[in-house]
Amino acid sequence: MSYFTESNLEWLLEQFRALGPLPGILLTFLKSFIPPLPTIVIVGVNGAVYGLWAGVFYSWIGMVAGCLTTFLIVRKISGTPLIERWANKPKVQRGMRWIQHNGFSYVFLLGILPVGPFVAVNVAAGLARMNLMSYLMAVALGKGIMIFCVSYIGANLSDFIAEPFKLIGVLAFIVLSLWVSRKLDSYFIRKQASRDIQEELESN
Repeated sequence: MSYFTESNLEWLLEQFRALGPLPGILLTFLKSFIPPLPTIVIVGVNGAVYGLWAGVFYSWIGMVAGCLTTFLIVRKISGTPLIERWANKPKVQRGMRWIQHNGFSYVFLLGILPVGPFVAVNVAAGLARMNLMSYLMAVALGKGIMIFCVSYIGANLSDFIAEPFKLIGVLAFIVLSLWVSRKLDSYFIRKQASRDIQEELESN
């Protein structure tokens, strides 16, 4: 992991600049399969090489695609003996129980964090067979906020150091996103409850 410094990654992306956004997307995609990769460094390098907004977009595509791929693979193989043994571990069980009751909020809130075991979140969501649309929206929104904030602050770091009050706008954006997430969470909970009632009525 010592190779993945900011200067090395910038050099690497520049070498493959002819491939367009693919190297930047691939780099963030791999984050879902190689947890030690430094998220903040990768997102920052994409912004430096491709420009702020293009870098945010490419990082977002790669990271969401990587998370979704992990989630779908785990959900597909969730019944195998190897996965079942891993799923029976206490920490994984706690994560699965939390996801089953607070899936959208769980994935969204941990998605905002630029550091942390998000690969484990993807795995737990897959094992719990979380609703695909709910999972995808939570990941897309959470990762989008995280990538935008990291890229924006990184690109304007000197301004924030000189005028810290500018961080208020970033914090307000995060608070607004949290409010939206709660509304979406409530929507998915109601939808799931309605589906459960309908299935129960049909079974009777």
